[in-house]
Amino acid sequence: MIKSIPTHFGSPARPSTALSAAIAAALLVAGCGGGNDSSRPPAVALSCAELNGMTVPASAIGLTTTGAVVTSSAVVPAAGTGNAAVGEYCKVLGDIKPADPTAQSIKFQLNLPTAWNRKAVMFGGGGYNGTIATGVGNVPAGPADKPTPLARGYATFGSDSGHQANPLTTSRDGSFGANDEMLRNFSADAIKKTRDVAIALTQMRYADKVQRTYFAGGSTGGREALIAVTRWPDDYNGAIVLYPAWNAAALDLQFGRITRALAQPNAYPNRAKRKLLLDASLAACDTLDGVADGVISNVRACNASFNPRTALLNGAPLRCPSGQDAGDSCLSDAQIVGFEVTNTPLTLNYRLASGETTYPGFNTWGTDFGVPGTSPLQPTVLTLSLGTEQPANPMPAVTATTSPPYGSTFWDQWVKFFVTRNPNANSLALDPQNPGALQDRIVALTALQDSNGTDLSAFSAKGGRILMAHGSHDALVSTRATEQYLERLRGTMGTAKLDGFLRYYEIPGYGHAASSVFNAAWDSLTTLENWVERGVAPPDQIVADTAGVPGRTRPLCVYPGYPRYAGTGDVNVAASYTCAAP
Repeated sequence: MIKSIPTHFGSPARPSTALSAAIAAALLVAGCGGGNDSSRPPAVALSCAELNGMTVPASAIGLTTTGAVVTSSAVVPAAGTGNAAVGEYCKVLGDIKPADPTAQSIKFQLNLPTAWNRKAVMFGGGGYNGTIATGVGNVPAGPADKPTPLARGYATFGSDSGHQANPLTTSRDGSFGANDEMLRNFSADAIKKTRDVAIALTQMRYADKVQRTYFAGGSTGGREALIAVTRWPDDYNGAIVLYPAWNAAALDLQFGRITRALAQPNAYPNRAKRKLLLDASLAACDTLDGVADGVISNVRACNASFNPRTALLNGAPLRCPSGQDAGDSCLSDAQIVGFEVTNTPLTLNYRLASGETTYPGFNTWGTDFGVPGTSPLQPTVLTLSLGTEQPANPMPAVTATTSPPYGSTFWDQWVKFFVTRNPNANSLALDPQNPGALQDRIVALTALQDSNGTDLSAFSAKGGRILMAHGSHDALVSTRATEQYLERLRGTMGTAKLDGFLRYYEIPGYGHAASSVFNAAWDSLTTLENWVERGVAPPDQIVADTAGVPGRTRPLCVYPGYPRYAGTGDVNVAASYTCAAP
């Protein structure tokens, strides 16, 4: 008979040999089943202290590892007040050991609330990852006036996807790509490995089964969310997917095309010139949604009508006379070409292993590419768009105050460590449309990185639900790419079936993760909970702005709808708008 051990947090006791054997047996069941329904928790709960040093055997993890170990566990006292309050929880840190001894471990964090709701949320990463997604914050675009998942009683967890990034370049450090296992972990495998370990440890802590598991992520984390529900549908009940970089390798190739254009003589626009383009776009397109409110909502109409070569700003041409650079009052032809390349699709002369032959252009007109501004969010906007330095060979370094375009560093690291595995390679010399001898390697990488599967039948059949959103003015991941993915889903699954488990919304003015024009706050988690757990389909959604005009609201329109002013009422209140068809 297994002897019970104390379950209070302060106990220094270690589990008995018999208990450890029982835990291992339960983990074997969980690992074989691959999903929440088949996992069987241990009979005896463990305290927070007792988790320290606990191991999870490789047999309990769905993909190849050499097991996992908890490196520390500590009680974090309750803190905060009101909506910012977070109850007491156990912070667990650990390593998932690689099979390749030259690869780095997957480092993870698991947060186990004392008042547990029997549910879990996995958090995705960003960029090339390399830092732990801690799970202590909110879901992407989660509102500050609503409790975080951890505060709601969720066990939350995330990882660094299997490598530890350079502290300065962080999410732009692609050096891990030189190792095959680390590359596979980043591309997808770390999702499964981290989930299996976190669920096993959660069930050890509570001696109870996890009832539901959600995934929340944006950008790379959005790609991870789609991978999770596509490849391992039994592991998840719902997903919050924001600005997903689903076709990541194809996006890298588009970054390469744009980077090569911006590297041309006089093609890189400074911040003052970026503001000229933004202001001219607003002057031409702001009222296409029925009101001048500083936000371009009818993006399709703007894309169809705006032309930087003929646009006016305050009565003067945006284009410099004769197309030659004449200072910060106009755009030269070289700079306009750079923006036009950004606005147009990449077309490949070959087919990727993922099946892709293109990557869409970006919504360029009306997008903040890092203009001058005093908003505390502007440094983030600047970093995640065009940065401060022109792309070159060697690519300018990322420092605390300067950097080339985010996508340019991303491309440079991809060429150096994923494609050529030569840290001295000249990324500007590689033509993504005609890569020559490197084509086969690029094609092989897309099989790992792109998550473009469109059959979500298994996830839908088990009652899984997805809430997906993308800012209309994202400078880092194309909103048009997410539209492309949605249309493919409709083609595979049919509109009626898709609408039964997925909603996709676009948020005008919102950029990539942050925006000083319209910074979105959306209570997606409550909506997802109600849909999955109570069968309540999403009602009309509201999104709030926390930066451009703090407190203003807009209807969150199901794509392809956009907020159109009804003609009367406060322009800062969602009720004054309807969702109009483009």
